[in-house]
Amino acid sequence: MIPRVYIFDTTLRDGEQSPGVSLSMAEKLEIAKALEALQVDIIEAGFPVSSPGDFEGVKTVAETVKDVQVAALARANFKDIDVAWEAIKKASSPRIHTFIATSDIHLQHKLRKTREEVLEMAVEAVKYAKKYTPFVEFSAEDATRSEWNYLAQVVTAVIKAGATTVNIPDTVGYTVPQEYYDLIKFLVDSLKEHDLYHLVEEGKVVFSVHCHNDLGLAVANSLSALLAGARQVECTINGLGERAGNAALEEIVMTLKVRGDFFEKTIGHRLETRVKTNRIVPTSQLVANLTGMFVQPNKAIVGANAFAHESGIHQHGVIMHRGTYEIMDPQEVGWTGSAIVLGKHSGRHAVRFKLESRGWRLTPEQLSKIFERFRAEVKDVLRAIQDEYLEGVLLDEFLAQDYRYQVTSAYVSSIYGAPLQPVAQIEILDRLSGTHKAVTVGIGSVDAAFKAVARALDYRFVTPEGPVSGEKELRLVDFHIDSVGKGTEALGVCAVVIEDHQGRRTAGLGKDDDIVAAGIKALINALNRLEAFRAKGEELRQKLAASYEERGIIKG
Repeated sequence: MIPRVYIFDTTLRDGEQSPGVSLSMAEKLEIAKALEALQVDIIEAGFPVSSPGDFEGVKTVAETVKDVQVAALARANFKDIDVAWEAIKKASSPRIHTFIATSDIHLQHKLRKTREEVLEMAVEAVKYAKKYTPFVEFSAEDATRSEWNYLAQVVTAVIKAGATTVNIPDTVGYTVPQEYYDLIKFLVDSLKEHDLYHLVEEGKVVFSVHCHNDLGLAVANSLSALLAGARQVECTINGLGERAGNAALEEIVMTLKVRGDFFEKTIGHRLETRVKTNRIVPTSQLVANLTGMFVQPNKAIVGANAFAHESGIHQHGVIMHRGTYEIMDPQEVGWTGSAIVLGKHSGRHAVRFKLESRGWRLTPEQLSKIFERFRAEVKDVLRAIQDEYLEGVLLDEFLAQDYRYQVTSAYVSSIYGAPLQPVAQIEILDRLSGTHKAVTVGIGSVDAAFKAVARALDYRFVTPEGPVSGEKELRLVDFHIDSVGKGTEALGVCAVVIEDHQGRRTAGLGKDDDIVAAGIKALINALNRLEAFRAKGEELRQKLAASYEERGIIKG
């Protein structure tokens, strides 16, 4: 049996059938080019007879991509096959994929035909398609609910008629791994009776699988089928597809790569694909953006949390040796690296790792102080903690005495249902230059308050997309509010991250019974940290590094 596994990507056909997904011609072409760069073997570009738009989409893809086979879907009738061929005839390697259902429930209620009639239609469709191209695939729709002996009869007949790929789809996600294994093995072995088995051994006929995820078993079933002798997997990026979706390409490919030892031990050799795995994440993100079907954070391989660690025990392990909690290199699939995520479960090792990655070297005693402040002031307050908040705790520990600004009084109006705008009045004490006052209006009360702080201190906020060019210009990079406690008496929490003209970022956290007051505190906190870092940040960094080295602690 050949060790090669062909990846048949049906994102543009079955994936686009996901409810709510509708791709333009340009979007289909962009995805097709990404799939070509990913080096899938076959792109199923669509179902040409279904609509003029689908026909044009398939035709455009077929005429554009070159280093990949392009398939068009067609029911087992001459008209569908003619239209499919017209769409893909200019492809460098065109494939016609024809199908008909073989389960009794489909024959009786959908097709209203006998088994004999369906068998004849399947054979005639393959023979007809074979006139156009040597690459003909036949699919027995709803194969996993078909009677096995009848299914074997159909498989044998279409291979004799010229099919080079025979697909055994789990159309409704009904089967389970052991049952699917037994079915594929039964069908492969059944060819021995007709002296056709050698075609499978030589790779001239390939068994394919197309699994849906209705029971969450699409990937498991697909892998089980490979163990039984299948050598093509039909799958989609991010597992897109009708209902619960299809087998996810990224999970299939990486399982074969990471667990090649298991396949070698079980069937005598590893199973290889030609997929460029470092293109997986970029392709996943492209498909998610264009389809609007965004990937859940805990999705295997391509989810945002797939290589993220918040638990202190896990963080310590990964920092010491990545292999303790990661079974693959994140860069191998297109991520930039592992993510040590600061959160309520993070421990000292994560705090040290994050600070050292930002250039801070601390003795164990200094680290303990920072960790205790982090745990008391930030850790249980914010759900997601950016690195700047941790660095801010360090600045509070060592530079708080140099903080310049203190709000002495503030008044902010909040207006609802009137033509007037909210107004903020603020008075800030700058220990270097005295008291500053400002009055501003804003779109909302928080906007008015932030503008008042900025005006009083001679700062100016630029737009989120605009350049930060001057020393007194700032960009508000992040702003979010939360609460500690429940009900109307919960404590308001505001967190901000600001960026200056040198790209330096600082974060501020504010807590108050009034959420606008919490916002003012957060902004002043961030500004104090920014000014202190500008004045003494590098001096502090060198001082801490010297203390670190004096203790005889080895860097890194």
